[in-house]
Amino acid sequence: MTRYLITGAAGMLGRDLQDALAGRDVTALGRADLDVTDATAVAAAVAGHDVVINSAAYTKVDDAESHEDDAYAVNARGPAVLATATSAAGAKLVHVSTDYVFDGTGTAPYAEDAPLAPLGAYGRTKAAGEEAIRATAPDSSWIVRAAWLYGAHGPNFAKTMVRLAGSHDTVSVVTDQVGQPTWTGDLARQIVAMLDADAPAGTYHGTNGGQGSWFDFTRAIFTEVGLDPERVLPTDSAAFVRPAPRPAYSVLGHHAWSRAGLAPMRDWREALRAAVEAGVLDA
Repeated sequence: MTRYLITGAAGMLGRDLQDALAGRDVTALGRADLDVTDATAVAAAVAGHDVVINSAAYTKVDDAESHEDDAYAVNARGPAVLATATSAAGAKLVHVSTDYVFDGTGTAPYAEDAPLAPLGAYGRTKAAGEEAIRATAPDSSWIVRAAWLYGAHGPNFAKTMVRLAGSHDTVSVVTDQVGQPTWTGDLARQIVAMLDADAPAGTYHGTNGGQGSWFDFTRAIFTEVGLDPERVLPTDSAAFVRPAPRPAYSVLGHHAWSRAGLAPMRDWREALRAAVEAGVLDA
């Protein structure tokens, strides 16, 4: 029987990974249970497991601009420690990365092997984590890039929009950032399917299909939860100046799934509909 270890297990994706692996031999460790930068602790945690899924991350994109060392510890040193430990133990490693490793200046979906060009501190630290894994465990690791995540177990953009609808007549949302809203439930199941199929090691893009702006996403959210989408008003990024730059174009290509004989994840609108029906955005 395959034995799984999930790091970052208390987070939004970590919780859905536990659900996707229900009935299997799973050890779930949150941040309070395991410091992924502690080589001794990580080696002890990895021992006895066949697969490690790392969903631990420093995800405070704006804070990372002024706390890059903290972000680097979790997003770069942590994956390096995990890659070393899994290699030594003969285990496989799945690491969840991000669209922020790209600069967002593209006009066509980013291929899995597109050059990395992060804009800010968060992206730099995540790119460094990817590079550490490729250097240490190239034949026993999968890097799965995610983006625009929402789910039942934690704060996220989709839940925030529903909450704001309860206190605001209208909400203004940017039209000039385009990406792929992705349900963590779908991503968790895709990762498990990848492992079950023993897909080739390498880089995969774990995002729902299609594309849309944050404005498109919000209008779709309002529609699916029974609110008037006309309450969502268009604006642009100039209205929301933040410390960290955001990629304008975060659409990721999905060719690696086809090469591995696996179907890519469904369109984001279909996934959103299913997520709402499952109560994911309920308060």
